[in-house]
Formats: sequence, C-alpha cells, structure tokens
Amino acid sequence: MNAKHQSEASSDSDVSLLHKMGYAQELSRRMNGFSNFAVSFSIICILSGGITAFQLALSATGGASVGLGWPLGALFALIVAVSMAQIASAFPTAGGLYHWGSILGGKQLGWLTAWLNLIGLIFVISAINFGTYDPFFKTLIAPMFGVAPESLTWWHQTAFLAIITLSQALLNARGIKIASKITDLSGYLIFVVTIVLVVALLYYSSVPLDLHRLVTFTNFTGVDGGAWPKQSTPLAFLAGLLLVTYTITGFDASAHTSEETHDAARNVPKGIIGSVFWSAVFGYVMVCTFVLVMPDLTAGMKQGTGFFEAILAPIPTTLRVCLELAMFFINYVCGLAAIMSTSRMMYAFARDGGLPGSKFLRHVSPKHRTPGAAIWTCAILAILITLYGDAFSVLSAGSAVFLYISYAMPIALGMLAEGHRWTEKGPFQLGLWSKPLALLATVGACVLAYVGIQPPNEKVLYVLVGFVIALLVIWYGFGVRKTFAGPPSMKSDADMARIGKLEADVDQAVR
Repeated sequence: MNAKHQSEASSDSDVSLLHKMGYAQELSRRMNGFSNFAVSFSIICILSGGITAFQLALSATGGASVGLGWPLGALFALIVAVSMAQIASAFPTAGGLYHWGSILGGKQLGWLTAWLNLIGLIFVISAINFGTYDPFFKTLIAPMFGVAPESLTWWHQTAFLAIITLSQALLNARGIKIASKITDLSGYLIFVVTIVLVVALLYYSSVPLDLHRLVTFTNFTGVDGGAWPKQSTPLAFLAGLLLVTYTITGFDASAHTSEETHDAARNVPKGIIGSVFWSAVFGYVMVCTFVLVMPDLTAGMKQGTGFFEAILAPIPTTLRVCLELAMFFINYVCGLAAIMSTSRMMYAFARDGGLPGSKFLRHVSPKHRTPGAAIWTCAILAILITLYGDAFSVLSAGSAVFLYISYAMPIALGMLAEGHRWTEKGPFQLGLWSKPLALLATVGACVLAYVGIQPPNEKVLYVLVGFVIALLVIWYGFGVRKTFAGPPSMKSDADMARIGKLEADVDQAVR
C-alpha cells in the first residue's frame, strides 16, 4: 500500500472511531505524528520552564534539588504520561481528559475533570507568556535595543503580554496547518538550541567542574533572595520538585489535538510519552549544566531569574545574542502551542454543553476549520489573569496543581473501570503493568500537586478549594447535574444522522 492509500485508510479509521464516540469530524485533520509530539514538546519547553522556574529548585536545597530532584520528578511525570497514553489510545478526542473522566467515571467526574484541566491550561498560557516577558524580553532582549530593564513598568508588561497573546491567538485562528508548522520548527529548535547552549556554557565557563554539587544538600529556604520560607530539608527538597512539576506539564496537548492528528490512536500516545521522555533527558542535562557553571551557588540563588543572564555572560556576544533570540522565539511558540491545546479543550467541552456560552464557544471557523471562538476566549482570559501583580509564582504553581489533579482523576478512574466499564483498549496497551502504573501515576500526580501548594504558594490551595466548592455549588445548587448530558452515545440512526448533518454543514461552508 503506497503512502497516499495508507494516509486515506488512516483518515477513514480516525473518522470512524470519532463517529463511534458520537462526534463529527469538524476540525481539520492535518497533523502527523511528529506534529502531535511537537505541540506537547513545545508546551513543556525546557527552555522556558527549565529557566524561569530554575530558582524554585536552587533556592530549596541547592544542587541536590536539581541533580536528584529533577530525575525523581521526571520519573513521576513519565509514569503519569504512560498511563495517560494508554487511555488516549482508546479515546482519541479533542476533549482528552474530559472525555476520559466522563466515560470511565460518569459525567459528574468528567465535568469536574474538565473544569480543573481547563483552568490549569489557562494558567499555563499566562505563566508561559509571563515567563517570556521576564526574563527573556525584559532582561535579555530589551537591552539589545537600548532599553533599561528597570525602566519597564507594569503598563509595559501588560501591553507586551496582551500583544504576544493576541498574536498567538491570531496564528492559531488562521488554521492548524500554520500553527503546527511553527510548533514543528520549535520542536527541532529546542533540541538544537539546548545542545548549543549546554556546550557553550561548559566550554566558556571558568568554573572547575564539580559533579559533587549535584548531590549536595544546601538548605537555602528562609535565605534573603530565595523563593521559599524557612522549612526542614526534606520539605525543602519536595518544594524544589516544583521546577519539574511546572516544566514537565501540558503534555495533554497531544490528546487535545487528537481530532487533528492522523492515526491518532497510535500517534497521540507516542506524542505524550515522547514529549515527556525527551524533555526529561535534555532538560536534566541543561539544568545540571546551570548548576555546574555557576561561580557561586549562594550568589546565583539570590539573583532570581537574573542567574541566567549571569551564566551567559562568558559566552561571546554574537553567539549569546543568537541563543537569546532563538530562546525568545521558542518561548513565544510555547505560548502559541498552549493556546492551541487550551482552545481544543474548551471547544470539546462546549461541544457537549459543559460551559456557559457553549453554543458560541463550540463554533468552528468554516474557512480555517479551527475553533475560533474558543481560541480568542482563552487568550483573553489568559491576559486578564496576568494583570495580577505576583503573577509568575502563583501561575506556575497553579498550573501544575490544577493540571496534575486533572491528570490523576481519569487515570484513577481508568484503574477502577478497567475490566468493567472499560473493556476495549486502543493499540497502545500496558498489559499487566496497567493497574500498577496507574496507581503509581495517581500517587505521583498527587505528590507533584501537593508540592505546588507549599508556602509561599498557599494561595493556590485557596484558589483550588474555592474553585472546587464553587463547582459543586453550580453542579448541585444550579441543577447542572440535570441539564448536562455529558458526551453523546451512538445508540440510534438519529445519532448518525446528526453527525452526518454536522459534517455536511462543515463541507458546505468550506466550499
């Protein structure tokens, strides 16, 4: 069978599976396996979170939080990813976790999972773009044009965040083909730039190589300039895991773009697992290099995000500027990929009537075959969140907490439903390892979420508790449990006729 016929057969299989789950093929299916991997890899983006959140680890227990903490947190994240991948292979829809929760545990738990996942994804957009502003634009790019970082005010910050977020939304709205080509490029660049950055830092560093730094515990909590209040070394080590928790998250993007990916039942699991694995490996080499080239860890800890500018200083100007510009672009694409993922989640949830204004939010552009209303809505919400002054610490912790809880819920439900409510799996299966890994993933996700609510980020706990209480009030007090039907089921010819009409309407609009 030639490539064209293989593609057509794969597309037919994708559409048939989507129909089986009760949905029409409204979005444009243009992404290949690498593109699906690249969107998650771009959101994880070690050159974003690995730099902007680095101080959360260093100011916890020093080098040990990096050398020992990163692989521990990455192992948890990989177990979560593998368990998610098995479910994604069985249910490759744009809603991702929302559908998994609903199918495996009922519409109430699916509805709750959807809201937790959605707010976490919006936090991710805000945190990524806030990190793109500082340190990348404010500290590294602005001085190239003669702008002193200290002269930039809250108004400059707000204008910058609004401009880049809206431009990311515009690129997304113009079609998945454009957005996926940009994220593909970013996927390659992350590998290349990380390698060049690591080699340059090691080559031009005058600091003697001391690997012992990576296993040495130095409790920096409570020290002026650090990120954490005073606490015991074990608790400080746990707090330092937030570097990994914030960086290696957002890999549900591969699931959210399932309906735009060819051979989704196979390529989506590969995208989820591959993005986490390669981010863990390359990210570990990068953050360890940061520790090894620092002249003084205590001084570096007190520099905040300025540590990065300091360790770049020995690199020749031309090479340094090229690296900084490349990293600024990669961080910009990280935000673009986050909007892509979030908008698909919002569209899928609205498609089943789970959001206020669902009829508006589920609209698909007939020209570009993208969920335009959802794209612009999540972009505007992300901008509004960044108006909060202490944005990055709260947003980074909040995104990790909300997302990992939303990851744990369908995984735990799948573990309980396996062999009962869930009997038909996809091509990617874990076999005998399924339930043990699901249990480890659930515990690991809860541990990583717990890390995100430690002081000074206890505000995230208040937001989480308040959010869940509000959702329960809406569910019971406003009767949503009676009006929300959850994902559709294919039980009659009328259901197939509904799907046929939707697809015919889309085709007609395209013509």
